[in-house]
Amino acid sequence: MPKDKTIKRKDQITLIAQNKFREKGYRAVSMRELADHVGIEAASFYNHFDSKESILKEICFRMADEFFNRIEIVINEEKLPDKILEKAIESHIKVITANTDASAVFFLDWRYLSEPYLSEFLELRRKYENIFRKIIKEGMDKGLFEKLDETFTVLTIFSSLNWVYEWYDPKGRFTPDQIAENLSKLILDGMRK
Repeated sequence: MPKDKTIKRKDQITLIAQNKFREKGYRAVSMRELADHVGIEAASFYNHFDSKESILKEICFRMADEFFNRIEIVINEEKLPDKILEKAIESHIKVITANTDASAVFFLDWRYLSEPYLSEFLELRRKYENIFRKIIKEGMDKGLFEKLDETFTVLTIFSSLNWVYEWYDPKGRFTPDQIAENLSKLILDGMRK
């Protein structure tokens, strides 16, 4: 029973932290402030996380896992590069829109990770980008996509996708599916032969 309470409290801390990090910036938020928002003593806070960076690490690596888990499903379900890319864009958007606070932290605050976590995070990011590079290269090799610079194309795609957390509104005009569909169409129409 106490373990469940610890897990629940840890999740609560993470949710509050990602909201505060997004609102004020990682560097401007103190452990004391987080403890106050959670409603526990600062000393008790350290039973859940030993540092502010450990919360940042939790958020960044959990988000990375979500991106990888979603794209793995896509790759296992789809066979054609254009369909894989379409579904990869959709999965990326769904991860972002499922938790915009965590997405903001993931995209902006990873820079505050110290070693060895920073290198691990950058390696995960490279691996994820390489999955998209491979999809694009395969699409070009099969004559589905125009011959384009793969790195430039991947960076352009992520530039379009990664800022969705900034403007997405769950009560707004577009659902995550509609956002993914529109972005997929724009991106793929620009790449297809």
